Amino acid sequence: MTRIVLVRHGRTEWNKGQIFRGTADIPLDEQGRKEAACAGDWLKAETFHAAYSSPLSRAVETAEIILEPHGIAVVKHDGLTDLNYGDWQGKPNDEVKRIYPELYQQWRTAPHTVVFPEGEGLGAVRARSLAAVEEVVAKHPDETVLLAAHRVVNKVLIAALLGLDDSHFWEIGQDTAALNEFVYQDGKWVCRLVNDTCHLRGLSDRVTTDF
Repeated sequence: MTRIVLVRHGRTEWNKGQIFRGTADIPLDEQGRKEAACAGDWLKAETFHAAYSSPLSRAVETAEIILEPHGIAVVKHDGLTDLNYGDWQGKPNDEVKRIYPELYQQWRTAPHTVVFPEGEGLGAVRARSLAAVEEVVAKHPDETVLLAAHRVVNKVLIAALLGLDDSHFWEIGQDTAALNEFVYQDGKWVCRLVNDTCHLRGLSDRVTTDF
């Protein structure tokens, strides 16, 4: 039985400003570091055997903060990198809605059909992130592993592990520093936790908008 604890990175200034991040390497802001620390306090009694993260700094730092009491190094894995939004990256949500009204509407209503200009689509994220999880399961049988990634990656992974296709993207919540838990047992995935933010209840100024 392999147990996966999947965490979304803490807040960044671009989260707060509703700016499309994607593969742009935006660091955590001070609130994001507090969120990661709260997740770390919540998980300090856990026994982690390994940890993997998107190579982007906001995910790496989140994992490092959580793992500080555990003495485990974070391994960067390209399969967990955020969705490449292409031409949308670095643009605020309102600007994208104005410049790309038809594609934005398609993204909100049929996300599985969108491939971003000069970027990629959910299918590409699903393929590489699932491959990463399969690799982790093969390397760590009967162990508990922390994975640190991004809103899109986590939502796509959660859908895949639940047996849902990418059309269900908007039906899955994933707040900053949210925790998710899955167990791989007898050849199937069992969901134990999705988008848990109980550890963040004491924080103010949280951003939960999913755009």
